[in-house]
Amino acid sequence: MDADNEAKGKVSGQAMQNPQALAAVQDKIDSGSHNASIMDSLPKSVKRRVNALKNLQVNNTHIEAKFYKEVHELERKYSALYQPLFDKRRNIVSGEVEPTDEECEWQSDHEDEAALAEDLKKKAAIEEKTEDANEEKPKGIPEFWLTIFRSVDMLSDMLQEHDEPILKHLQDIKVIFSGPDQPMSFTLEFHFDPNKYFTNTVLTKVYKMKSEPDAEDPFSFEGPEIIDCEGCEIDWLKGKDVTVKTIKKKQKHKGRGTARVITKQVPNDSFFNFFNPIKVSPDKELDEDSEYTLATDFEIGHFFRERIVPRAVLYFTGEALEDDESFEEEELDEGEGEELVEGEGEELVEGEGEELDEGEEEELDEGEEEDPDEEDQDDEEEGDSKDEDSEYTLGTAVEIGHFFRERIVPRAVLYYTGEALEDDESTGDPQPAECKQQ
Repeated sequence: MDADNEAKGKVSGQAMQNPQALAAVQDKIDSGSHNASIMDSLPKSVKRRVNALKNLQVNNTHIEAKFYKEVHELERKYSALYQPLFDKRRNIVSGEVEPTDEECEWQSDHEDEAALAEDLKKKAAIEEKTEDANEEKPKGIPEFWLTIFRSVDMLSDMLQEHDEPILKHLQDIKVIFSGPDQPMSFTLEFHFDPNKYFTNTVLTKVYKMKSEPDAEDPFSFEGPEIIDCEGCEIDWLKGKDVTVKTIKKKQKHKGRGTARVITKQVPNDSFFNFFNPIKVSPDKELDEDSEYTLATDFEIGHFFRERIVPRAVLYFTGEALEDDESFEEEELDEGEGEELVEGEGEELVEGEGEELDEGEEEELDEGEEEDPDEEDQDDEEEGDSKDEDSEYTLGTAVEIGHFFRERIVPRAVLYYTGEALEDDESTGDPQPAECKQQ
């Protein structure tokens, strides 16, 4: 499921680069508003049959919910297979284990070692040994997770300067799935070295989920939803709590007129507020700001689980960041489009155009020859253009095929009635709407 979503996000991003190719599909989606009243125009006998299809769709939704529950069980099963690899990653990052030469061999994309001459290889080996002798040898991979936090926009927005010295002690992040007999959830564990900021060795954040259609709106079901989250208490050492700051305030006595200075602690921006989320009460409706904050929190938790933890080294090197770019079309604000003012268009004045006299032909000066490199460059550019067109065409075809498989076929009756069209905004990585609070 998650792999499909990820692939869909990539292909969607590529396909959206070519709006002309997707115009037919998009126009159908955008023009869905007239379908909203299609039921009103149907004969009564047809309405009955459509209602029968909608009841079948509800049954389909409940089967889909069971499917996602089994997917969760598969995730739990395979997380046990991934964990030994993640444990070894942690040991290398912390410096507890030094990988072997064989484990460290990696064919660089920027250098084909097989093409290097033998003497250059030997020279490079000698220089490498010299560099190794002079190079400082830090333990493990310093600031591994902090570098990831700095690189990923979603995390760097939360990161404050006073958080960075603490996150230098972060050695691992784990995802722990709930057991087979427990309510669906996953826990993020942040493992820290002993440090001078707090006594905890592990900070946790639990995300509670559900995979059940809403009784009042079953067609809104899109898979498992995060419905609540719980943080943990951080045992800060004295004067080290970065989630609060101390301010001084002057108070004046009304009767005597004397003044005094008091100190007061107020909340402070910090990544570590992540472990103190908004409390969700089933009896109280959240305001708009709190709802947005909670939805963003859910999105971040999902991002840690689906992207950061499984692919940490690629975020450290920056290779994963290219996959996370959202390919959104830039739109000019009204009035910013470039227009030619009447009369300002470029025109050739009669007689000013360069013309060749009858019988004259352009000739190369003596000694001048056409540059074959320019012809090769033109051919290369034309080839690149064709490759891009083919890529867009293929991306569009895959996108449409995926759309039929994932949306049209399973929910045909909802597209017929127009009820599914509102849910068809294509997004890349999980958005707050997918993590809505119930």
